[in-house]
Amino acid sequence: MSRGKKNSGQFKAALAVLLLIASTTLSFIPILLIGVFKLIPIKSWQSFCTRRVDGVSMLWCDVNNTYISKMQKIKWTITGLENLNRKDWYLVVANHQSWLDIVILHRLFNRRIPVLKFFIKDQLKWVPLLGFSWWAMGCPFMKRYSKEYLARKPHKKGQDLISTHKAIEAFKRTPASIMNFVEGTRFTSDKKELQNSPYTHLLKPKAGGISFIISSMGEQISSILDVTIVYPEGQNSLWDFLCKRIKSIKVSIRHLPIPAQFTSSSLLTDDHIQAEFKDWLNQQWADKDNLIASLK
Repeated sequence: MSRGKKNSGQFKAALAVLLLIASTTLSFIPILLIGVFKLIPIKSWQSFCTRRVDGVSMLWCDVNNTYISKMQKIKWTITGLENLNRKDWYLVVANHQSWLDIVILHRLFNRRIPVLKFFIKDQLKWVPLLGFSWWAMGCPFMKRYSKEYLARKPHKKGQDLISTHKAIEAFKRTPASIMNFVEGTRFTSDKKELQNSPYTHLLKPKAGGISFIISSMGEQISSILDVTIVYPEGQNSLWDFLCKRIKSIKVSIRHLPIPAQFTSSSLLTDDHIQAEFKDWLNQQWADKDNLIASLK
């Protein structure tokens, strides 16, 4: 790439960042205001406020998606967007390579399914403005205790599960799309080697996060949307995207029914069912690994 094109791409990326900052700031203002009203402890009222916040979130996605459609010349290859409904509940899982994955997920699903809700680490709820906004948006805060912490304070055992179930309960009142990156972190070759992952293009899936969701809401969730994102040129950073260095993106969405034996609280307490669920998830991940190879 010539130096002139490189500088031009970086200039356009800087403008895109400014646009993103402006749209995000303007969106935060009504979200914060609605969040204040959501503090009123009436569940039906809080659900109403959540729906209003979801409306603001969809408008924010509209602005970002308009930029993508008008300014980015990307060749999209997408399968599996059929038969989606904003009045249903979904569990969305995806392979994770960069922050760009989140942009693509919003590009794919905005106004097709309920607004995506990401699990947030519990300590992040204290981040000024952002923590309150995430709460107003209905994003659940996950509290996980380490083995070392529980060894020092055994009376805390199980309290993290209680907090998680309380957070998930709110999803039962309003249609929701619960987003989870099952690998737990972004894929790199170094992480793959460190894990000794059996997959070529993926890290090992972690069953804990989605087992909480399925055990609590399995019968309510329409299906698992398994999203596979592939960047054929290899570049996958958000900055590469903003600099217009990414020419094509391939996405495959599989609608996975949840096996009936997993849709109860016994998924968290029965060792046999837990092992069966992990085997099922590992098989889905093996299929996903083969799919990535075919798309590349």
